[in-house]
Amino acid sequence: MANIVVPLLAALMICSVSANFQQNVEITWGDGRGQITNNSDLLTLSLDKSSGSGFQSKNEYLFGKIDMQIKLVAGNSAGTVTAYYLKSPGSTWDEIDFEFLGNLSGDPYTLHTNVFTQGKGDREQQFKLWFDPTTDFHTYSILWNPQRIIFSVDGTPIREFKNMESQGTLFPKNQPMRMYSSLWNAEDWATRGGLVKTDWSKAPFTASYRGFDEEACVVINSQSSCPNGSGQGSSGSWLSQELDSTGQERMRWVQRNYMIYNYCTDAKRFPQGLPRECLAA
Repeated sequence: MANIVVPLLAALMICSVSANFQQNVEITWGDGRGQITNNSDLLTLSLDKSSGSGFQSKNEYLFGKIDMQIKLVAGNSAGTVTAYYLKSPGSTWDEIDFEFLGNLSGDPYTLHTNVFTQGKGDREQQFKLWFDPTTDFHTYSILWNPQRIIFSVDGTPIREFKNMESQGTLFPKNQPMRMYSSLWNAEDWATRGGLVKTDWSKAPFTASYRGFDEEACVVINSQSSCPNGSGQGSSGSWLSQELDSTGQERMRWVQRNYMIYNYCTDAKRFPQGLPRECLAA
């Protein structure tokens, strides 16, 4: 990919766009189950027994900070998955995932995170949230720069995945990605390993979105506004952002109290040895 562009183009292409769903995303499936309303400030996805629905960003990014405010399916959401992620096309894709696994009324959602590079994942961390994500909108953020990926909830970092290519760990940094979101049925695995099925008498299930903000390096015609993938010449602080001591402590607080699965501690899953990034953490 040609990554070097003239400084003027770089300055023009590093963009910060706030939510106008009509301008910035397109509903890609669901046969009318996805709707943009409220003067393009609100987007809803719905799921019934026939189909779910989904949308994607019109822009493609090579590094960025993507924020979305989401209000998840309320009540008995067992069997449903609301996914919000970045992904590149092809069989050796890169992907950065938030997935919200529904549950019975009164039981907490499971927040599932993962990172894929060149089609290889198996880097799951899962959390219970410290609030009810169905009564109001909450902000879920992906910060992706050449050095790290940071997952945040309402500004609180919950996970950091560092670029450790020097130690043999793959890191997504060459393939442009779009933002996607979808609401779909996964009753065969989503809730308690598939033991709890979707209650279709509660359909349609609805997730709501607002506050989409993309501050990112946009890729057009195979040219990225981040020269050499480094972000040089740009003013985007997210391109070199890292967690300070306060951010590290807040992340440790979440992981101590709300993390329910960490692939880096699952020795049974990796009988040949834990992944390199786990040993270096």
